[in-house]
Amino acid sequence: MSRKGGIISGGFQPLKAPDAPTIDSVSAGVLSADVTFSAPSNTGDGTIDSYVITAKQSDGTSASATASAAGTTSVSLTAGGTTTFAAQALSEYGPGQFSGFGNSTSVPTGQELYTWGINSVGQLGQDDIVGRSSPVQVGSLLTWEQVSAGSKHVASIKTDGTLWTWGEGLYGRLGHNNETDLSSPVQVGALNTWEQVSAGDSITASIKTDGTLWAWGFNGSGSIGDGTTVTKSSPVQVGALTTWLQVSTGYNHITAIKTDGSLWAWGNNGSGRLGINTNQTVDVSSPVQVGALYTWAQVSANDLHTAAVKTDGTLWTWGEGANGRLGHNNEIDRSSPVQVGSLTNWSQVATGREHTIAIKTDGTLWAWGEGGSGRLGNSSQIDKSSPIQVGALTNWSQVDGGELFTAAVKTDGTLWAFGSGIWGPLGQNNVANASSPVQVGSLTTWSQVSTGTTFTAAIQQTFT
Repeated sequence: MSRKGGIISGGFQPLKAPDAPTIDSVSAGVLSADVTFSAPSNTGDGTIDSYVITAKQSDGTSASATASAAGTTSVSLTAGGTTTFAAQALSEYGPGQFSGFGNSTSVPTGQELYTWGINSVGQLGQDDIVGRSSPVQVGSLLTWEQVSAGSKHVASIKTDGTLWTWGEGLYGRLGHNNETDLSSPVQVGALNTWEQVSAGDSITASIKTDGTLWAWGFNGSGSIGDGTTVTKSSPVQVGALTTWLQVSTGYNHITAIKTDGSLWAWGNNGSGRLGINTNQTVDVSSPVQVGALYTWAQVSANDLHTAAVKTDGTLWTWGEGANGRLGHNNEIDRSSPVQVGSLTNWSQVATGREHTIAIKTDGTLWAWGEGGSGRLGNSSQIDKSSPIQVGALTNWSQVDGGELFTAAVKTDGTLWAFGSGIWGPLGQNNVANASSPVQVGSLTTWSQVSTGTTFTAAIQQTFT
């Protein structure tokens, strides 16, 4: 039975309930928000049992979520638009003070998928093979969560956990148990447990919510990782582990990070792209650990080289060094990871076919390698063998590299591209090159971009 009051000097007085918690930040998702809050400095006379986070939605309705401790909790919403949030602590002496609604944020109601560029085998998903030089929506659905563009195909996961692919079907890279080209999205199997996907050249790999890793497509170099060199046209599990966290596919090799921070690679080892410091003519048909460290945070693989960021913010590259793509101020191939400079403030890296792009924790964008067609974004076409900054802005949030071009999203939700415009992958409604970043349209709602060989796919948030 809860107590309502107590005897103190001077008579009976109600026991004090907690003060209001403090909402520190709100991060909006699709019809959801992650609310981070702190416990009240004065917890009152009792013990806090739980917290209630309440959202006042744009349509006048409310939604709420309960948390057992201060920290971050997710609130599921039923309306988009501008939403405000309040917090309250509950103790054995009843509800505490109400923080009052604040921390407003715009909540998207869905996410649309757009593509543009070459469309020779239906890789734009427009149900035809007609190229586009500006963004065109793929269907009318608002449920796209993550997208990955390969050389001639696309793989994308929806918010319901289903996986969809389209484009060139050669070698079974689409995962539909055949080699048929598809010009619109088709679901891979019937499962709804897919979490992250990466489309490479002739292979695709994806991680499920249970931490298992699956791959399919061309397997001549053992790139599927199932211990064979037999091509697979539907997903096959890579080993039996349930600890995979992130995967990235190259031309015919795959790299992946486990939940323990270890890095693994398999497939074609030409130019040392696997980073396992062995004979470069020897391929590997099952995962082999790259070094012995457990500090890897993010990895990106492309045709002949690989790059990765560690948890300490250092950046490492290996594989073919031609055109300076490894960033070591030379063109030497590396068969094991070598640090790029000595900085510890790298946050994300992406590999193009012959160049590399990375973002620092301060939001600056850097590029190096083959400079042809202006893909480095530094207003020239000169190769660079060490990182150079792209402009002077500090609001870049995500980047990806194609064959001859680069695309990146800023923190303000705008989308930018630079490099070769042939086939229209820059989204400028023309085929002109751009040697410095040019904005794709005028929208400020882009959340993720992925570059194929000469086409682009991107997800845009929608609001009502």
